[in-house]
Amino acid sequence: MAKVSGTTADEAVEATQRGNWTPLLDKVKVPADLRKLPESDLKQVAEELRQELIDAVSVTGGHLGAGLGVVELTTAIHYVFNTPDDKLIWDVGHQAYPHKILTGRRDRIRTLRQAGGLSGFTKRSESEYDPFGAAHSSTSISAALGMAVARDFKGDKNNVIAVIGDGSMSAGMAYEAMNNAGSMDARLIVILNDNDMSIAPPVGAMSAYLSRLLSSKPYMSLRHLGAAMAKRFPRGLASVLGRAEEYARGMVTGGTLFEELGFYYVGPIDGHNLDHLLPVLKNLRGSDDRGPVLVHVVTRKGHGYAPAEAAADKYHGVVKFDVATGAQVKAKAGAPTYQNVFAKGLIAEADHDDRIVAITAAMPSGTGLDKFAERFPTRCFDVGIAEQHAVTFAAGMACEGMKPFCAIYSTFLQRGYDQVVHDVAIQRLPVRFAMDRAGLVGNDGQTHAGSFDLAFLGCLPHFVIMAPSDEAELMHMVATATAIEDGPSAIRYPRGEGVGVELPARGDVLPIGKGRIIREGTTIAILNLGTRLQESLKAADELAGYGLSVTVADARFAKPLDTDLIERLAREHEVLITIEEGSVGGFSSLVLHHLATVGALDQGLKVRPMVLPDIFIEHDTPAAQYEQAGLNARHITQTALGALGRLSADRGSVRA
Repeated sequence: MAKVSGTTADEAVEATQRGNWTPLLDKVKVPADLRKLPESDLKQVAEELRQELIDAVSVTGGHLGAGLGVVELTTAIHYVFNTPDDKLIWDVGHQAYPHKILTGRRDRIRTLRQAGGLSGFTKRSESEYDPFGAAHSSTSISAALGMAVARDFKGDKNNVIAVIGDGSMSAGMAYEAMNNAGSMDARLIVILNDNDMSIAPPVGAMSAYLSRLLSSKPYMSLRHLGAAMAKRFPRGLASVLGRAEEYARGMVTGGTLFEELGFYYVGPIDGHNLDHLLPVLKNLRGSDDRGPVLVHVVTRKGHGYAPAEAAADKYHGVVKFDVATGAQVKAKAGAPTYQNVFAKGLIAEADHDDRIVAITAAMPSGTGLDKFAERFPTRCFDVGIAEQHAVTFAAGMACEGMKPFCAIYSTFLQRGYDQVVHDVAIQRLPVRFAMDRAGLVGNDGQTHAGSFDLAFLGCLPHFVIMAPSDEAELMHMVATATAIEDGPSAIRYPRGEGVGVELPARGDVLPIGKGRIIREGTTIAILNLGTRLQESLKAADELAGYGLSVTVADARFAKPLDTDLIERLAREHEVLITIEEGSVGGFSSLVLHHLATVGALDQGLKVRPMVLPDIFIEHDTPAAQYEQAGLNARHITQTALGALGRLSADRGSVRA
């Protein structure tokens, strides 16, 4: 067995005992090594690659089902194409673990999603084999087209290949890119990895034969010759001939939609059959006189691992698990997660108000709306990976008197920002945004961190923005959002468990724009927004040990501000510290703007805003990320002592 870093000796022994013996895969450090093997060895390589993937993810956790589904496709692409000179772009990138194993990163594959280890997605800084970083969907075709056009400008001859899943094809950006590529007749290969669309007829020998035929140079040359001759016919006849050929092929292969967008369609192909994949990819590799081509490959998530195949989610995302049984390690029972508390609160409101509807963009379980859908199946809408549509869809519902809750991760809502501004905010429509994964998110890293929503929503007129300090507060804020009918509102809350407070059966409506005092003091005021409240209270206890009296306030609302509370804190304390789990430009900026406007900074008040640092924080545990961000109790304590001049220059000792 190949030696891997990040694996303990016991784990290595267990892997060996499970029979994780990979003689062919051990010869493959990079794709050039793979291309030295005879084609007859590739099926065994693929099987060894699948076993290595299963074993690695059983140790690290992460995305498994999608990677299992593309093992043969990954092997075939790297065998046929000359990567990294030929550019291979994976959409989203959560299916790229087999790609990482084959591209010089096998020795680090058991560091996936861990501090200092491999990213769970593709990343340009990680490898030359990752020409484009991704973790959000539907970007691959646009990026590939850009690379293809740049290649042509430079006079290069390399191939550009984008692999996009059927889920990503639910987003409009994919079709915008295809329309552009088709109109330009760009030389580009798009592989549609269809593992759930059910748009393909059964794949088999006839389909494989047709795909080989349609992708072959003689057929493509003949088709181009026919097109050239048709131009000499009268316009009407040429059009009829072209349509006849197109729709004849469409009836056989199902590719009419893609042909209409300007792509030459090949498929469907069994994505787990290398005998079908390899000839088609070879044909396309050697064809320099074609425009954009779409290869329709049909795969199955979780393929080749029985527990994944049997699971409803095909082991899309897993924690550590036992390879033999597939049993995942159960986390210790704790407080309910914020996403489940949101669902509980929304269900409680919907029980009393039949105008409440819920919308998600392909994340029903991630947002907790799967539970809402079980209770109210006709009032829950999953629109696919289409955040822009989700926002405007919700706006349309709001126009007609419904009460839409649009549950979208903070980082995904960025994709619908124009719609938030133009279709919701300007029209003051009461769309309610539930922004899960606000703040730092742990091992999903930079791409999924909800760092910017306070800044990009806080600048919009008429928005009400709330952030709960615990799970009970989240239920109150769901009730509050339900009651707001004169404009848009948003609730931001983090990934993970709450703090364990008792939950009400139904939330209470909070007074809009009013915070609360949690602890009274005289010297230092800590004004917290969100779930750093517990750290703020710890810091208050630490500061009390230095003889300092501390007020701790829970802002509850980033907008509208509780100006009375803020002015009181500024007036009655020597130091004011604001704390938020967001970037600069958010809550603290609004507070400082108000204080400056009313002259509260003119009398020597010491204000210290504490926000996420101006960097993209790498994947790690949430606790370690917040330590790096400087938003834990000890950082708050140091900030307060520093403002009072009680720390030495190196911040290592406290002055009396």
